[in-house]
Amino acid sequence: MRARRALPAILLFALAATACTTGPALENQGEVTAPPGDSKHLTIGSAGFTESDLLAQMYALLLDRAGYSTKIISVTNREIYEPALESGQIDVVPEYAATFADWLNAKKNGADAAPVGSPDLSATMKALRALAAPRGLTVLDPGRAVDQNAFAVTSAYARKHHLKSLSDLGGSGLPVRLAAGDECVQRPYCAPGLKKTYGIDITAVDPKGVGTTQAKQAVQSGRDQMVLTTTTDATLDEFGLVLLADDKHLQNADYLVPVVNRARAGSAGVRTALGKLNTVLTTADLARLNEQVDSWRRLPEDVARAYLRSEHLIPAG
Repeated sequence: MRARRALPAILLFALAATACTTGPALENQGEVTAPPGDSKHLTIGSAGFTESDLLAQMYALLLDRAGYSTKIISVTNREIYEPALESGQIDVVPEYAATFADWLNAKKNGADAAPVGSPDLSATMKALRALAAPRGLTVLDPGRAVDQNAFAVTSAYARKHHLKSLSDLGGSGLPVRLAAGDECVQRPYCAPGLKKTYGIDITAVDPKGVGTTQAKQAVQSGRDQMVLTTTTDATLDEFGLVLLADDKHLQNADYLVPVVNRARAGSAGVRTALGKLNTVLTTADLARLNEQVDSWRRLPEDVARAYLRSEHLIPAG
């Protein structure tokens, strides 16, 4: 039988306690240097938001198909689930290459460490794997799907000003009030990057959050001219919004990557099972799957199963 519900809260407290009391698993060099393990009973972690839930369900279904027994646990805090991944309490998690590389880098070298994630996928993966390996973690190959910051305007605004890319917007000289999270004022991939890389005249940041309904409505109404969202946002059409291409590659390479505990799930069997998703899942696919959960109110497990069946990765019936 496959477990599909989050584990009881008492286990979450246990994970948190272990993370706080034992810290990183770097001290256990036996785990780091051990040959790749192949436990047949694997725990898959989800970060608790729609996209992560969908990926965890797809990982579970693919691993089940390959002969593994799986259960899914939802742990929304990376400060808890990453140490649990190191210790083997969690065996597999879906992650984002550049974000996770920078997170591990800050964990090792401090919050002020220079970022190692970049728009270059190859360089980002090299840095990520170098940081993950000493912790007993293996980063599998990235797929085609990427969930990056993205910027959208209304389709009417884009047509009026002949905009297809962020370079077009910068070249237009138009003043832009940006609906985003309040941290956008300082983050190099948000307002400062838009100004430096594209020459966009950001007159103000309207702190309505990243891709929230309120932020999109502010752009739809004309209060703001552009909204910060993500490349897998499936609700843009509902608000009459279109993405502007990041043609100078301001955003980091946040491709989806499975990260596994090497001692328990570093085997070729796990790599092969999860690698099948890389051949089919695209950014557009992921946006449509997110929409089915968020807008159509379908269960992540049902959406994940239907998608894998449609791509002939698991049998129908």
